[in-house]
Amino acid sequence: MALDKTRRAVLALCAGVSMLGAAQAQTGDRISGTIKLLVGFPAGGTGDIIARLAADKMAATLGTTVIVENRPGAGGRVAADVLKNAPADGRTILISPLAPIVIAPLTFRKLNYKPQTDFVPVAQLVKFPLALAVGGDSPSKNLNDLIAWFKANPQRAAFGTSAAGSQLHFLGLMLAQAAKLDLVHVPYLGSAPLVTDLIGGQVPAGIDQFPLEFYKTGKIRLLAVSSPTRSALMPDVPTFKEQGFPTVVGEAWFGAFAHVKTPAPIVQRISEALVSAMQQPDVKQKLAGAGLEATGLNAHDFAAVVAEDQARWKPVVEASGFHGD
Repeated sequence: MALDKTRRAVLALCAGVSMLGAAQAQTGDRISGTIKLLVGFPAGGTGDIIARLAADKMAATLGTTVIVENRPGAGGRVAADVLKNAPADGRTILISPLAPIVIAPLTFRKLNYKPQTDFVPVAQLVKFPLALAVGGDSPSKNLNDLIAWFKANPQRAAFGTSAAGSQLHFLGLMLAQAAKLDLVHVPYLGSAPLVTDLIGGQVPAGIDQFPLEFYKTGKIRLLAVSSPTRSALMPDVPTFKEQGFPTVVGEAWFGAFAHVKTPAPIVQRISEALVSAMQQPDVKQKLAGAGLEATGLNAHDFAAVVAEDQARWKPVVEASGFHGD
């Protein structure tokens, strides 16, 4: 009888431990406390808009407070530094464009973080093509016209972008290599002065994510987009690829990253919340109004995109010889 009681007690204890383990497994992806979405750019910018739309939906899905913290500086690298030094508990998530993750490690000799070993991709939020444009009064009606004009006017063969060492800069060099052109890069301090000079004819071509209103009103003419297929937001603008330059492909994106030591169940939970947020019709509509296509790729698929972009841009950057400060 005593042995039976002992056996029953042991079985009950084992059952209790089993139930506790199951409960722990079920709550292993819970995040207690406020989640902070880091944005490396000022309030009101593209990254900030994306993060705030995501935060509202994530709060409802995860049942916790989600805030956006703007940590502008160094083209998004300041915020990346913050993530590297943050606790690996899933409560600090970086919302970043491609450049700090893919381009910066190729151009800066001294970088405080290493994306491939310090961060883990969580979700792609949006993507958008970069566009090659000329002013509305330009004689170039299509990409081949512009290339012919560059070759006939080598002393004026130049393109402008909103930043040196950016994805825009290297897309221009990618085109120059593919079209066998010697193009001078003209860096501007932001998109606004670039658009002004493009409309005024001071620079013959520019590469950027141009405001759609300038394109729709005819102030600028978009000649090509960098996406593999035509953009749903600009369906009448052909790709570089379909105009005879299949290697000139490279979309821009914003994605979410966590500290590399964040537990996998937490990464998965946040990924699911972000993917769900990007799939909401009202979010898609608001992002489309800003010229962005909501994607909501999960962690696995986004990691593949990041790896593909690292392989795509490395030879272009290295061939340029460009280095940041």
